[in-house]
Amino acid sequence: MNTTIQTETELSSVNSILMAIGQAPINRIYQNDSKELVYINPEVAFVHSLLMEVNADVQNEGWVFNREDNLLLTPNSDGEIEVPENILRMDVYENDVYRTTDLVKRKGKLYDKLNHTYIFDSLIAIPFDIVWKWEYEELPSVFKRYITLRASGRAATQLVTNPQLVQLLATQEAQARAACMEYECTQGDHTFFGTP
Repeated sequence: MNTTIQTETELSSVNSILMAIGQAPINRIYQNDSKELVYINPEVAFVHSLLMEVNADVQNEGWVFNREDNLLLTPNSDGEIEVPENILRMDVYENDVYRTTDLVKRKGKLYDKLNHTYIFDSLIAIPFDIVWKWEYEELPSVFKRYITLRASGRAATQLVTNPQLVQLLATQEAQARAACMEYECTQGDHTFFGTP
């Protein structure tokens, strides 16, 4: 027997949000005949935008699937450290003794606020704790479900004046968040002492 596992996509999540607020599902997010990404209608644009905002908000918390500690970044030949666009947050690794800088992202590169420069010693790699922003389809399914329900609650609040619906969606969102916390605890292999 051949069984396929259905995964949640942006389209299925948008449809879940639309159905949660009493709207009909759609078969595509964008118009097919356009070379640019043009939404099929303004309501779909609003719902998809909510989904992507909540996606970024949830990932910005830093979970086991998108957090990486002690990742070394090395300056390029010009002495600059370019920051990938899908980094949401980064900080110098907490256990490192490299404390002579105060680094922030500016113009797609790291900037040292203490020394007022984009240039770093090209021989020294700097360790960072990083929170990545992954594409929606790359997320664990439990997080996609949580993001969808959280976006549904926001859509219901902003588009529908039904307090009972908002409360029901808030309850479902809380249950989905609990499932995310369970995933975090299971996958993170955390200990009482704070070490892996």
